[in-house]
Amino acid sequence: MAVKIRLARRGRAKRPFYHIVVADARAPRDGKFIEKIGTYNPLTVPATIDLDRERAFDWLMKGAIPTDTMRAILRYKGVLYKKHLQIGVNKGALTQEQADKKYQEFITNKDAKIMKIVEQRRKEEEEQRRKASGIDIPFKIEKVEVKEEEKQEEVEQEEVKQEEVKEEVKQEAEEVKQEEVKQEEE
Repeated sequence: MAVKIRLARRGRAKRPFYHIVVADARAPRDGKFIEKIGTYNPLTVPATIDLDRERAFDWLMKGAIPTDTMRAILRYKGVLYKKHLQIGVNKGALTQEQADKKYQEFITNKDAKIMKIVEQRRKEEEEQRRKASGIDIPFKIEKVEVKEEEKQEEVEQEEVKQEEVKEEVKQEAEEVKQEEVKQEEE
């Protein structure tokens, strides 16, 4: 029995969502399957892939054949790289520890790249929302607090200036009164 790793379509019309399944090659695309090993949502940017890497690796080592799209997804998630390293271990080119270390480095770097792309996309979307709304919304709450503190300092400085002006006006008024009193006495 030929076993394939493939996508089974779910979701409504024009809103695709896929389950990543291991199924008999003779079964229909959305029909019976042996095991569900993940999900794939192509509508998000970047595409959301939730995959049980260990189960996918086990099925690949047992001889399951991925479809073209699944081959690309498995390469993106590092499962094919793990298979490549395991074949090297089986042939004696590497030790299991070396292969595990290389795989962990690969996964760490790959996850960091993905998180960087996600963060960059989030910032771009926020920038577009700000431009569309015409409001300059700060990125972080800390900046808002700093601006509020600066505003409070400015208000306090203005109050001090107003008090100084009031004192000067009072002094001038007293001087004017004293001059008037002197003129009346004369």
